[in-house]
Amino acid sequence: MVANRGEIAIRVFRACHDLTLHTVAIYSNEDINALFRITADEAYLIGENKSPLGAYLDIPAIINMAKRRGVDAIHPGYGFLSENADFARACEAAGIKFIGPPSTVLAKMGDKLVAKKVALECGVPTIPGSEAPLKDADEALEKALEFGMPVILKAAAGGGGRGMRLCTKAEEVKDSFALVKSEAKKAFGNDDIFMEKFLVEPKHIEVQ
Repeated sequence: MVANRGEIAIRVFRACHDLTLHTVAIYSNEDINALFRITADEAYLIGENKSPLGAYLDIPAIINMAKRRGVDAIHPGYGFLSENADFARACEAAGIKFIGPPSTVLAKMGDKLVAKKVALECGVPTIPGSEAPLKDADEALEKALEFGMPVILKAAAGGGGRGMRLCTKAEEVKDSFALVKSEAKKAFGNDDIFMEKFLVEPKHIEVQ
C-alpha cells in the first residue's frame, strides 16, 4: 500500500510492478479520477468525510484498510505521514512493515525541533533559530528581530518542501506565521512551527 497520492504514488507503484509486487492505493473523494488510483492493482476510498488532505493523514483509517486488505507493507512516500513516528508505530503494532526508518528514529528525526535538539546535544553546529514551537505571531516577530532578517518559518513536522515561508522584511512575519501554521495543520496534522535564520546562497552538503 502507498499512503500517498499523485506522482509520488505512481512512482512507487511503477517500481512495485517492475518487481511483480501487488499494489494497493488509497484515495480521497477529490482524487476519485486521479491517475495514481488506476495505476495500482487495487484502490479504496478513505476518509470519506475528511478534507482532501486530511484523508491521507487519518492513521486509524489507513491502518484499518491495510489490515482489511491483507497489506504487509506501507510506503508513505514523502510529506503527509512519511516522517510521523505515530504512523510508523501504528504500522509496527499492526504487524505491517513501514517502509522507512523505525518509529524510534522518526521520534527523534521526524520532528525538526527534536532533531535539532539531538544535534545540539551531539555538539553539531546548527543554524540560529527557535528551539521550541513559536507560540504566536508576536513571538515570531520578536524572534525575527533577534535573529535578523531574512528568516524562514518552517513546519516542525514538515517534509516534501511544504510548510515553509521566507520572510525578507519584518512586516512579512506575522502574515507568514498564520499562513505557515495553517498549511502545516492541513498537510501534516501538526501546526507547530519554528523559525531559523535564512542563509542566502549557502553551500549544501547532504548525507543520507
